[in-house]
Amino acid sequence: MMREYSFEKLKVWQEARLLVKKVYQLSAKFPNEERYGLTSQVRSAVISISSNIAEGSGRKHKKEQSQFYSIAYARLMEVLNQLILACDLKFMEDKVLIEEFRPLIESISLKLYKMKS
Repeated sequence: MMREYSFEKLKVWQEARLLVKKVYQLSAKFPNEERYGLTSQVRSAVISISSNIAEGSGRKHKKEQSQFYSIAYARLMEVLNQLILACDLKFMEDKVLIEEFRPLIESISLKLYKMKS
């Protein structure tokens, strides 16, 4: 039987994992010339969210955990900013950001805020 680690049970980590999938699917449609630009930036930032949640959950001290959850929150804000820029650059429609990404980002944001406090 495979062991399940504590971070895998966290709803916030599960949502962050879903956000990774959605960002990768979206950014695959960005122009090819953005491969080393916005595509790379948003993918790096979104992966960092779930990674910092996982790492923070493995820390014993509350202060250390809070530090990783704060980094995850900051990277989440970075992803939101990059998705807004993608709308500005017409790589995605505002409707997609509002309907598909904003609710998930808000949910993750609230959970991270509670965890880092």
